[in-house]
Amino acid sequence: MSRKKTWEISDAFWELVQPLIPTDPRVSNKTYQRQRGGGRKPKYSNRLYFSAMVYVLRTGIIWNALPREKFSGL
Repeated sequence: MSRKKTWEISDAFWELVQPLIPTDPRVSNKTYQRQRGGGRKPKYSNRLYFSAMVYVLRTGIIWNALPREKFSGL
């Protein structure tokens, strides 16, 4: 029997967390100089970033010590 990894995010937990992550900080009645969608697109998904944050909080390691095989490039 394998041991459960407490830092892994289940699909059920992600469905609870995902609505709490802001997606578009713009106000609808305000005029902006830049068009919507400008700038750099996110390289990784919000779920991967959240999973990495949970991993750091649960294991106590520093951000730069994340395992490359699981979080390469973050």
